[in-house]
Amino acid sequence: MPITKETQTSKQLVRGFQPYKENAGEEYMSDAMRAHFTAILNEWKQELMEEVDRTVHHMQDEAANFPDPADRASQEEEFSLELRARDRERKLIKKIDETLQLIEDNEYGWCDSCGVEIGIRRLEARPTASLCIDCKTLAEIKEKQIGS
Repeated sequence: MPITKETQTSKQLVRGFQPYKENAGEEYMSDAMRAHFTAILNEWKQELMEEVDRTVHHMQDEAANFPDPADRASQEEEFSLELRARDRERKLIKKIDETLQLIEDNEYGWCDSCGVEIGIRRLEARPTASLCIDCKTLAEIKEKQIGS
């Protein structure tokens, strides 16, 4: 299916935000930009918290003591996978909170490694990014070489 402006717009709306449009001469990480990223991060955090609630209710509703060991094992495996996913999301919520604090402290949007601007589009793709694309690429190459 070809990507049209209409399908692009609907995909952006599904993600919950419209891309930031910079004004001519606007300073990087202006109040408007910080408000934009705060809204994105808060929406993301809210979605994650709702998913945690859904998981808790699902596990309470679906918890059963099956007489068949295979059924019991299947349910335990399903719950284990859900809990592992929620644990990753818990860590992501913590990272979102740290990022919101960086925004509040006016330290958001610059690379932790080299200090250059991370860039609005990269931050929209990954709002918790703390490295510019060059430093992140270099870190991944180093990690790959050490891990091999």
